[in-house]
Amino acid sequence: MAGHWKGEAFGGITEEIWSPPLGDSMMFSFKLVSDNQVVFYELGGIRQVDDTLIFQLKHFGNDFKGWEEKDETIDAKLVKIEGNRVYFDQFTFEKVSDNEINIYVVIEENGQTEEVTFNYKKENDL
Repeated sequence: MAGHWKGEAFGGITEEIWSPPLGDSMMFSFKLVSDNQVVFYELGGIRQVDDTLIFQLKHFGNDFKGWEEKDETIDAKLVKIEGNRVYFDQFTFEKVSDNEINIYVVIEENGQTEEVTFNYKKENDL
């Protein structure tokens, strides 16, 4: 997961940067850019809590104003690790190769639920 990743989703370019593991955690930043303008950001990470992992994130508008309340995060507990996939509640990380990953996200909006696939290719510029 560690590295600089780019893909396309929601009519724009998506970018994620993941740090290598350190201190029982990994952190990431995400941004969606459409028409050369940032739509929104996410900051978060995967951290070890007791004997399991938790994936957490927060959303921010293009002005860095948070969507969630100050002490609120989106939390997804580890469900299982199987082969090249790590399953969290509503998020799945899949290693396709050393230079390609998929992240599957279940998005609920207006009573509708859909799974969105984020396909990323590794960038070599970091």
